[in-house]
Amino acid sequence: MIDLPLKRLKPGMVTAQSIYNSSGANYLTRGTELTKQYIDRLRNLGVSNLHVVSTVVDEKLLPPEEILSEKTRALAVKRVYDVFQQIEQSGTFDLEPLSKAAAAMVNDIMERRGNLVQLTDIRVHDMYTFAHSVNVAMLSGLIGVLAGLTEKQLTELTLGALLHDLGKIAVPQEVLNKPGRLTKNEFDIIKHHPMAGFDKIMRMHLEDGAKLAVVALQHHEHMDGTGYPDGLAGDKIHLYGRISAIADVYDALTSTRPYKKAYSPAIAYNIMANCSAGQFDERLLKFFFANVAIYPVGAVLKTTAGYGIVKEVQFGHTDRPRVIMFADASGQNLAHPYEEDLSEQVERHIDTVVDDVDLYNFIRAKGFDPASLLKEYSA
Repeated sequence: MIDLPLKRLKPGMVTAQSIYNSSGANYLTRGTELTKQYIDRLRNLGVSNLHVVSTVVDEKLLPPEEILSEKTRALAVKRVYDVFQQIEQSGTFDLEPLSKAAAAMVNDIMERRGNLVQLTDIRVHDMYTFAHSVNVAMLSGLIGVLAGLTEKQLTELTLGALLHDLGKIAVPQEVLNKPGRLTKNEFDIIKHHPMAGFDKIMRMHLEDGAKLAVVALQHHEHMDGTGYPDGLAGDKIHLYGRISAIADVYDALTSTRPYKKAYSPAIAYNIMANCSAGQFDERLLKFFFANVAIYPVGAVLKTTAGYGIVKEVQFGHTDRPRVIMFADASGQNLAHPYEEDLSEQVERHIDTVVDDVDLYNFIRAKGFDPASLLKEYSA
């Protein structure tokens, strides 16, 4: 997969991500073959870049399946949007439609849990919170399945995660979307949103409301006690809070925001597993990254042996995928590409993920898109 500027898109390319508008409607579904009309529509929407499966228009490769179906994801985004609108207009909301969306999500997660997490959606900036809430709910539900939660617990956790950022309604948009560093006062405003969300949910007097509200309250707590709003530590943080904290940070890291570009899954993994010692429940974090494509299918890697494109990622070995090697260490194309399972080649080290600009320049210089090998070696 490669992220291309809109001017580089061509009819016949296949989308590797979906795009939603501010009310949760699906503008474009991943796996769609682009036409001139679609490209013009993206331009009118102000979309500047799009992930496509390949630059070769006649390959017609499809992106790997996600944990949520597009129908379920679009429904959930719309329902979260509706809840925020209802809260802003009346101070209350109808939980039943959101509960049905959560149930559909749990059903997808349990039926499609063999699919690894390979998030590549794009969010228009003014609806980031809604799509983020759905991703956090999906990732939380996945961790819950791996941690052995019951279906009832999974539904509680997923529904609570859909509501986890409800308190951001009270945060001014200019603070939420500020492109620069927050002042202490602005950060104090942000830090109030967990309690605000907790209060809004508890005032609804819902059945199991406290279990839903705990996700809103505790998704920024850290295992070492350095989080907020209450500085809780260890087991004093509810299981749902510990799970949603992992999901929340991962999705935030891998998303584009006004103040930062999206990090790759590999960088997010390094930050969370190695640079944030003590912040997360280590057992749950291992569960999570056992099911996240740290190097997603279609990513191009530079290894100590040369360059390869990721063909397959297996549960539990997400940091050592199966690749198709196509160039040597100097970048010269191999006469005969070959498959290699990095989980069996312990002497091989992954140096870096080739970024989209360098990959595009490679494709232009060589007249060859490594993604074409995915179809050739798919048997």
